[in-house]
This record gives sequence, structure tokens and C-alpha cells, in this order.
Amino acid sequence: MLPSPHPWLSPIRSSEKPRYLAIADVIAEELRRGRLTPGDRLPPQRALADALELDFTTVARGYSEARRRGLIESRVGNGTFVRELPAGETAMPEPARSDRMIPPPNPPVTRGARRRWPADLSMNLPPEIDDPALVAQMHQGLVEVADDLVGVLRYQEFGGAPEDRQAGVDWLARRGLVAPLDRLLVCPGTHSALLAVLGSLAKAGDVICAEALAYPGLRGLAAQLGLELVGLPLDADGIRPDAFAELCRIRAPKALYCNPTLNNPTTITSSQERRVALIEIARHHNVAIIEDDAYGALPVGGPPPLAALAPDLVFHIAGLAKSLGAGLRIAYLVAPEARRIWQLSAYLRATTVMASPLTAALATRWIVDGTADAMLDFVRAEAAARQSYARHVLPVSDTGSKPEAFHLWLPLPPDWSRSSFAATLRASDIGLVVSDAFTVSGPPPEAVRVCLGGGSAAEVRSALDKIAHTLSQPPEFASAFL
Repeated sequence: MLPSPHPWLSPIRSSEKPRYLAIADVIAEELRRGRLTPGDRLPPQRALADALELDFTTVARGYSEARRRGLIESRVGNGTFVRELPAGETAMPEPARSDRMIPPPNPPVTRGARRRWPADLSMNLPPEIDDPALVAQMHQGLVEVADDLVGVLRYQEFGGAPEDRQAGVDWLARRGLVAPLDRLLVCPGTHSALLAVLGSLAKAGDVICAEALAYPGLRGLAAQLGLELVGLPLDADGIRPDAFAELCRIRAPKALYCNPTLNNPTTITSSQERRVALIEIARHHNVAIIEDDAYGALPVGGPPPLAALAPDLVFHIAGLAKSLGAGLRIAYLVAPEARRIWQLSAYLRATTVMASPLTAALATRWIVDGTADAMLDFVRAEAAARQSYARHVLPVSDTGSKPEAFHLWLPLPPDWSRSSFAATLRASDIGLVVSDAFTVSGPPPEAVRVCLGGGSAAEVRSALDKIAHTLSQPPEFASAFL
């Protein structure tokens, strides 16, 4: 905690500028007055955020602005310090007026009170990293990438520069998947990779099969391509092999799409035995498998990817957005044979041109220097803590969840319909996604997906408390929320 009263609090609170700029201005003023000198350690960002009743991200942005002006520097594991300027170098001035008019990323804060915004439980994204040392480590990777800023703003070799593809190979090796360099492409996110695979395997009117409850983006892509998407029934271990075999016999699908690890939305993770059974059926009927491994990096010691069990049959897509950060739109696509790369490359060139070299370079840097592993460890630990709280407050027997997942599947009590339940919570500013968004075939079940990554831990706990309270009430009491 900061000593009270701390000399920074009053000028930051009274400033008419956005809070993050006020923080940087105060640091500059303290240096000008000699109350800060090179080498001085600054208050921890979390402690300053608590004292000012601000979001951590606002304070982090303020320190980032001060860093941009050349006032301070971060030292991984030690904190943030006033920077010693080399001879002849001066700190950058505060931004021009036009820059200062850019709105801050957080809602305005009134003096003496903090407006709490509800957690968004509808978007499936990993918990945001708020460990100061790790954030500083991530920032350092960005600084190193920026050393070649001109280079990463050029057009790059299609499918990723050699070092970016090698980083993809190294990342997949952590999952037990040996990916030949000549069969891996760096793509701008899972969605683009999935579009390319579907477009290269099937044409309008062809049948593609998937879990009966599947990633909504698949439904959108199938509709765009004119494909018939057929859902396969699930049990506690994933897709039922008998249903897959029967569909292969009567409809001859071009491909099976599956999300076998921490399935979105059900969180089902198929066992190795189930994976082998599906592979044997697909091989017998000459059906390609598209493995969406968006969440595959999250479990420790989970079943091997389908592509590791059948590298000649499976198109493997491993995105980083669900394991490291939603804005890191990079995915590694591994084809079952080299000739498939030519087809995929043609489709990707036509639809996306290339993955962003800047984003790919940052992903590569983080993978190479170990930052990505540290980020993944943070996400795992935070997801487990939030799942633990969810299991504590929600009816455990009714939830589909795994400790490593940052979403859960919540079947509703008999009296509640999914629409009335979602509407009741929406009145409390809590967004959920009803089962209709995921249902490929058949009637949607009375269930909702609850995401645990879209907000601080405290915000998510508060939202889960409201969900638990709503579940404890009969629907006729819902008017109390409206």
C-alpha cells in the first residue's frame, strides 16, 4: 500500500486530463522539482491503482506514457524506476493537444467514487494478465520487435518468415505435435485458417459434420461457403463414434470439424481412446479431420492432439488468441501433406494476403524468450481460480466445466428457459450466450455458456454471485431484476 497521504494522489485526482496522462505528468513534475531522481523506484502499479481507485490498466497506461516520454524504465522482477538519461538526451514532451484528446480506455472516474462496469461473460477470452513483472516482460518483447519496425512493416514471405514458422513448430512441440516446417503456415487467426481449410476441402452443397454443439464461427463460415453442416450427437467423451460412422455411411461428408479439447461451449475433452476411434472411422471412409485446437495449450498433460495421432489425415489449427490474448491474432496451420499447402496457400492469399508481420514477430519473440510460457501459466492459474469460485457458488452437478477452461456450460433448472434466464441477467448488465448460437442440428438445449475471462477476478466473482442468486429463485421472481 502507498503511504497516506501520498503526494501524487491529489494532483492526479484533480487533473482535468485523462488519468493516464495525469500520472505521466505528475512523474514529469516530480522530476522537474527534484523530488524524483534517476534510480528512484516508483510506487507499484497495483498499489497506485488501489490508492487512486482506478483500474490497473489505467495506471499501467500512465506508466507506459511516462516510459514513452523517456522518464522511466521497467526492470523485470524488480519494478519501475526513474530512468537515467544518457548525456545529450532529453525526455520527450507530453503529447500534442490532438493526442491528449484521445479518450482513455476506461470510463471516466469521478472524484471519491469508482464506477464499476460489469464483467462481460459473453466473450470467450483468456483472463487479462495483470502481474506487473510479467506485463513488463511482455512490453520488453514489444520493444525488441520495434527495433526492426521498418522491417516488420514490409510485405513478408507468404506463410510466415522462417523464424515465425519455426516458432510455430516449437510451440506445437509443447503439445506433443511434431510439425514439419514445410507443412506449417502462419495465419492471421483461427478463423482465416478454418476458412482456407473448408474452402480447399469442399464446395457449395457438400456436407461437413461437427459436434452438435460447436463454435458459432463454423456455422457462419459454412453458410458463407454454401456447405451443409450436420451436427453429431455428443456424450460425456465427445462425438459419439457410432453416429459419426453412420453419417459417413449415408452422407459421405467431406470433413469432420472438431474441437476435442475443452470444447466450446461444453468444455468436453475427448479421451485418447475416443480420438483414436474417430480417426479410425475417418480413415475408413476417407474423411478429412479439421482439428480446432484453440484451447489445447491450456490443460497440462492432456490427451495428444488428433494431428499427433494421425498426421497424414488431420488439418491442425492452433491459435494463440484463446491461450495468450484475444488480440494476438496468430494461428499455426499444419497440413497433413505438403501438396495441401499449395491449395491452402492459394486460398489464404486470396482472402487474407498474409498474417501481420508485426503480430507474428511479437508472437515469435514471446515464444522464443519464454514470455509465452509465462503468460500461459498465468492464464492457467487465473482460469483455475475462477473455475474454483464458480464451482463453489453454482450448482456443481449442473455445470459442465474443467479447471483449465475459462468458460463453463450451464444447463438450466427445469423452470427456467434459456431466453428468460439470459434476459433476467441482461437486466443486471450480465451478458451470457444461449445455446442457440452453438446448436448445429436439432433443438437447442436449455443451457447457456458462461465466460470467465472478460473482467477482473472481482468483477467475475460478483457476476457469478448474481447468476447463483438468479438460479436460486423461481422465474416468476425475475421481475425483481427488471
